[in-house]
This record gives sequence, structure tokens and C-alpha cells, in this order.
Amino acid sequence: MSIKRPLLISFSGLDGAGKSTQIDNLRERLEAAGLKVKLLTFWDNVVVMTRYREGFVHTVYGSEKGVGAPNKPVNRRDKNVRSWYLTLARHALYLLDALHLRIVVRDAMKSGNDVVIVDRYVYDELANLPLDRPMTRNFVRSIEKLAPLPDIAYLLDADPEAAHKRKPEYPVDFMHKCRAAYHRLAALLGTMTIIPPLPLPEAKLAVVTACDKTILARELEIATESPDRRLGAPAA
Repeated sequence: MSIKRPLLISFSGLDGAGKSTQIDNLRERLEAAGLKVKLLTFWDNVVVMTRYREGFVHTVYGSEKGVGAPNKPVNRRDKNVRSWYLTLARHALYLLDALHLRIVVRDAMKSGNDVVIVDRYVYDELANLPLDRPMTRNFVRSIEKLAPLPDIAYLLDADPEAAHKRKPEYPVDFMHKCRAAYHRLAALLGTMTIIPPLPLPEAKLAVVTACDKTILARELEIATESPDRRLGAPAA
């Protein structure tokens, strides 16, 4: 298999929704088809000033470090802290992240990769904002225009209780609020591919099928372009 233009794919969703599992499965399928896949993680590769942001929540709010596991819960206090000044700071930081995202994605797409997959995206940050406020919704639309638009922006839906059992980091009531926020964001953007909370084999199939359809549609679109347009000549 070959792709004429690199494909950008993002995965978003609750902690414990199964993003890592789905990313690994899709990546294996794409690489088995002969495609060069680049994996980026939003926190490590995109987010600006990660050390200072992480240090702030640990010092000021006593957020525990590490990733929660069924046998080792972690009490995270970061995105579930909703003071007004943090909300204001998040708008500014998310803008910086979106600007850096443009650079990171541009470089990854120009480095000979067929597919660039991003584990979490700016959408996961936007879902953490008060989307019921008109000014925030306008901000979200501005960030949408600024950030690179994925060819597929997966939203892995999940039952909050089940997600909490897999990755116990935040209170269940907060997980319910997060799930509602993701759906509100998806409705606002209208560009996300929602994978419902299915059994794992069916969820994997849904993710792979959506990717296959996108690749096919992209290749058909390119194949039907006139030779002059593919060479960059102006249309008559």
C-alpha cells in the first residue's frame, strides 16, 4: 500500500478509554501494509513547558505522580481543578500548544512518514474548558482553525465507571462530566469520528474500518484530479 499524501490521525477520549490499545493495533495494521508510521504523544511532543506545568500541579495542588492502575490508584489533581484563574491560564496555554502543534505536525508530515498518529490532541485540552460559555466556544473555533485538521480525529467513547476501573486517577463523577464535555465538543466541531463503547474486538474493527475508508477516499480523490492540477497548474 502507498499513500500519496501523509495521513494525520488523532486519538482522544477519557483516561482508560483504550487509546493506547487502539493506537497499537492500528499502527501494527498500517505497518503490516507497508506504511511508515510516526507516533507522537501530545504531552511529550507537543505540550509546551511540560516540566513547569506538571511541577505546578504537584506543588500547589498535591497531585500525585504516575499513571493509575487497577491495583494502584492515583489521586490526580490537575485538569479536575476548575478555579477561574486556572481556566484563564488554560486558554493561554492551549493557544501556545496549538501553535506548537502546527510545527510538530508539519515536521512529522515532511519527514517521509506515510501516517502520523497523535496520542491525544488539542481536542483533549479543549474538552477541559467551560464549553457552555459563548466566549470559550469562540475560542474553540479559533483553535480548530489554527491547529492542523486530522484526516481522522477519533473520539473513543467509554463508560466512565469502566474507564475508571482501568485507570483510577480521577473521581467517577468527574469522569462523567468529562464524557459529556467530549460529546459537547464533538457536536461543536462536527469533525470527530466517535467510536462507541464496544467490546474490544468490535472497537478495533471500527477503528481500522474508519481508517481504511479514509485512505480509500483520499486515494480516489487524488486519482480523479486532473494531471494539470496534480502538477500544481492553475485551473482553467
